[in-house]
Amino acid sequence: GLRAVARYALLVVVALVVLFPIYMTVVTSLLSSSQIARRPPLLYPPGPQWSNYSNAFSAGHLGEYLRNSAIQAICITAAVSVTSILAAYAFTFVRFPLKRVLFAVCLASLMVPAEVTILPNYATIAAFGWLNSFPGLIVPFMASGIGIFLFRQSFRGLPGELRDAATLDGLGHFRFLTSVVVPLSAPILGAFGVFAFLGSWNQYLWPLIIARTDSVRTVQIGLRQLVGTSFSDIGVRAAGTILAALPIFIVLLIFQRSLVRGLTTGAVKG
Repeated sequence: GLRAVARYALLVVVALVVLFPIYMTVVTSLLSSSQIARRPPLLYPPGPQWSNYSNAFSAGHLGEYLRNSAIQAICITAAVSVTSILAAYAFTFVRFPLKRVLFAVCLASLMVPAEVTILPNYATIAAFGWLNSFPGLIVPFMASGIGIFLFRQSFRGLPGELRDAATLDGLGHFRFLTSVVVPLSAPILGAFGVFAFLGSWNQYLWPLIIARTDSVRTVQIGLRQLVGTSFSDIGVRAAGTILAALPIFIVLLIFQRSLVRGLTTGAVKG
């Protein structure tokens, strides 16, 4: 009764607090400079200025930046998923020397702040001649300690009889991995893939250091570029922000079930 009403009222209030800034950003992206300066501020666009989006996309070069971010995020997500699955499988089902030591090293990498790795990664990328290139943006993030840990925990939750039955059926490690282990771990894979994509898409510091030209600059750098150009109008910048966030909303909308299933599975197994 009253408790249910109170809970729903609280949820509505929280939703409004979270969504209102997003709504106002959308409204601002459709206003002219004079309309943005009005007080009190407008809560809806009386005459939508769609030219703000075209200016941000073409004149502000966000179209090129969005393409670069998509290439970077998709490649990193695919690569880190593959390396994490292979490493986790080896730590779970394969016997080899120093297995525990190597896994401890993977766990220790989780305690190292990302900022500490910037200089070594920069020196390595520079030595390979990958500055201002997509390999320089992608290669340092092709492995993940947290990914290895998550998949290993998921694989350890699988019944041991599955491996015994696969061995009797003549399945090698690769076929057992692709035919049995990965399909049964699909929820974890989906959730990790979403987080990997979001983390890659929202990178700012590393692309700022590596990318020198528009041909490899990502959308987060592109938004910063808008501030220092003739297209620094607030409406254009708001439109650029919406364009940069749109792929994130699309990914979350498409993979929300996989994300929830992966988080729920992890919670149940934990």
